[in-house]
Amino acid sequence: QVQLVESGGGLVQVGGSLRLSCAASGSFFSIYAMGWYRQASGKQRELVASITNGGRTNFADSVKGRFTISRDNAKNTLYLEMNSLKPEDTALYYCNAGATTYGDGRYTLNNYWGQGTQVTVSS
Repeated sequence: QVQLVESGGGLVQVGGSLRLSCAASGSFFSIYAMGWYRQASGKQRELVASITNGGRTNFADSVKGRFTISRDNAKNTLYLEMNSLKPEDTALYYCNAGATTYGDGRYTLNNYWGQGTQVTVSS
């Protein structure tokens, strides 16, 4: 299994910055794509940014130019650098990872989620 633990959320003023981290641990063979999702109160969960294990990135239009996603494969850690934060960025941010585990003689690819870290941007 894979455990994902997010950190770095908090309360910040408009225009401020935060850096989220997501550490992956557990018994896995490999981690493939990782991403950050967010869910604001009363809204559906949406993709914020993703990154493949080769470093290819993808961003939601609403965060392009403000957010940067990166990963340290040696540390199995994902990051999200958030700048120029806006009130509409307020949400619970979740880490997501596709990872392969080995058991019962076979490899299995599953999708894993962290518990989330709250980001609140005050105006």
